[in-house]
Amino acid sequence: MADIYSFDVVSDFNRQELINAVDQSIREINSRYDLKDTKTTLELSDDAITVNTASEMTLQAVHSILQQKAVKRNLSLKIFDYGKVEQASGNRVRQVIKLKRGISQEIAKQIAKLVRDEFKKVQASIQGDAVRISSKSKDDLQAVIQRLKQQDYPVALQFTNYR
Repeated sequence: MADIYSFDVVSDFNRQELINAVDQSIREINSRYDLKDTKTTLELSDDAITVNTASEMTLQAVHSILQQKAVKRNLSLKIFDYGKVEQASGNRVRQVIKLKRGISQEIAKQIAKLVRDEFKKVQASIQGDAVRISSKSKDDLQAVIQRLKQQDYPVALQFTNYR
């Protein structure tokens, strides 16, 4: 009996690393001369980060700080879904940055189709917000991982449960 090997393609992020990145961003915002008096706040909830700051210019600075801290902690910038900038009280601006997690059905279908079209001995099945890739050959699975890394999907992809 030949063994079947498989792995899951998922889109997720390390929550603790995100918490650390937000904390470091807050520390840098509070210590930077140009941002010190803006009373900028970053609030992390389960599925979003809310930024409240003095102007759109300081909002851009907060974005770059947050992105730098996320990249240093190996978080993909594709997890951030920037909402529209709203006017808040006192001539301030607020923005909600949603955190993307999971692969949508549309992207899962694109991944499954790519695997079906390019790899004849490999099966792809959509399971909720993940895609399970299975094959009798570990080499085929490695080739699929390399091919998916070349694609530019709007979500960050990770490969888990490799067995």
